Amino acid sequence: MSSTSHQQPRRLTEAERSKVLEFQDMIHYSPRYSDDTYEYRHVILPKNMMKVIPSDYFIPESGCLRILLEEEWRGLGITQSLGWEHYEIHAPEPHILLFKRLKTE
Repeated sequence: MSSTSHQQPRRLTEAERSKVLEFQDMIHYSPRYSDDTYEYRHVILPKNMMKVIPSDYFIPESGCLRILLEEEWRGLGITQSLGWEHYEIHAPEPHILLFKRLKTE
């Protein structure tokens, strides 16, 4: 899925943030893997968490999350070191977010 034209992050309200952060301890981070250029990892959100993420974080046509800016995914409680970019959604399992960052070797 490609990114929409969102340039400014859509920050969560306090009420929205309170709901999503109830799931923060249940977020699963895959081991990292890499190719010659990038390091990758999957972040697996609890399926019930998807029900409390605001609707404007989703692509209406597909029901999948749109590509989130760093401030947005961090607002959902995803914690990773600097440099990670949300670049794809695994459509058959929309609760799985795919991240990449340039290798630093």
